[in-house]
Parts: sequence; C-alpha cells; structure tokens
Amino acid sequence: MNIAVIFAGGHGNRLHTQSRPKQFFEFRGKPIVVYTIEVFQHIQEVDAIVVACLDDWIPYLRSQVEKYELTKVIDIVPGGEKGQDSIYNGLVCAKQHFSDDSIVLIHDGVRPLPMEKTVIECIETTKKKGNCVVCVPATETVAIKNTDGSLEVPNRDNVLMVRAPQCFILKDVLEAHQKALAEGRHDFIDTSSMMNHYGYELHTVTGTAENIKITTPADYFMFKAIIEAREESAVFGF
Repeated sequence: MNIAVIFAGGHGNRLHTQSRPKQFFEFRGKPIVVYTIEVFQHIQEVDAIVVACLDDWIPYLRSQVEKYELTKVIDIVPGGEKGQDSIYNGLVCAKQHFSDDSIVLIHDGVRPLPMEKTVIECIETTKKKGNCVVCVPATETVAIKNTDGSLEVPNRDNVLMVRAPQCFILKDVLEAHQKALAEGRHDFIDTSSMMNHYGYELHTVTGTAENIKITTPADYFMFKAIIEAREESAVFGF
C-alpha cells in the first residue's frame, strides 16, 4: 500500500494571514491544503491519505474533504506542536490501518504543486531502494557557515535542495521517530534529516522547481501564477 501522510498542523505566521492558518488560505475559494490533497487523490498509485491538521480546524477540513469528494482520505488526526510531531501522529494513524511494509509519502500541506510523474518515481524508487527523497538542483551558490564564523562554499553541482514528498517504508520511519522521541529530539527540520541522522542511506529523484512550499506572500503569488500558467497551457496546448 502507498499512503500519503500530509501534515498541515502549522499556524504559518510568515504568510501574515490573521484570520486563518496558511494551509487554509484560499485561492478561488479552495484552501491550499485541498489543492495538495487533490494531487494525491488523483494519482492512481496512491491508495490512501492521512492528514494531520490543527485540532481546531479538523471539522472544517472534514467538510472540505466531503465537499471536494476526497475519497482517499481515511482519517484526519490532530497535528502537533512542530511538523515532526504532526508527521508522527500521521504515521501512527497509518500504522493503525496498514502493514509495516507499506510506503508512506510524507508531504507538506502547503506544497500543492508536485507533479504526478515525480510522485510515481518516488514510489518506484522506494520499492527498489527502501526510501526516496524528492530534490531539485541548487540554482544559486550555497555557503556553509562554520562554528568560527567562516564560510565554506561547496561545489554547486553537488548541492541539492530537498523538497517533498519524502518516501519511506512505514516500519523504518516510525522506528526513527520513536528513537527521536526517546531521546527528546523535536528539532529535526524534516524527515530526511532524521533518517540521515539515524544512519539511513538516502536515495533521490529529481523534482520540479515549481513544487514550492507556500510560506510567504511571495510564495502564494507564485502559486497563483503557476496554476494560471498550467491552465493556459492546457487550453492552448503548450
């Protein structure tokens, strides 16, 4: 089984939305998180979806799931204080429904533009190699700041920007989360960094630049532009 675990438990203060968290900010009357869920709803290889959501917003999200007929959503669970906690809650829910050898596709609720081809490649790579993280090549120079304040500039050809989905075998990623909990670690920036910390060799596929995470107002306007460009391409056959 291939299960998408979508975490949407953050408040998103950087988007400056006073009335609602960023994942529920709307474009054409539809919340961003619904756009995200729809991507996985329409991919045949995805069997089920679990969403971790802000507790107070669960009833609203349930109504949106019903409204947009998102039939693969099997449960909506409360999110946690951090993204790591929300993901863990989603994984625990997946474990209650599916076997240990299932593939889980961990994805941000505010990353609504992954390509179907990329998601399928991620699943196939995980079947062969045990995990897969979607990345894109770095398009700008990246510098690493050392403890003494000096900068180290790696070869850009060797630098990848980590995106999503990030795919793992359910048993493996749950064990890593449980180790982190036992150690009191709640500071992993994402699941790939956690899995790397606990000794997993990570495998990648190349995603697209437009698979952005909507964090700031600029990201939101870029999202709108990409949706409109896709629609124009479909109409004019580009």
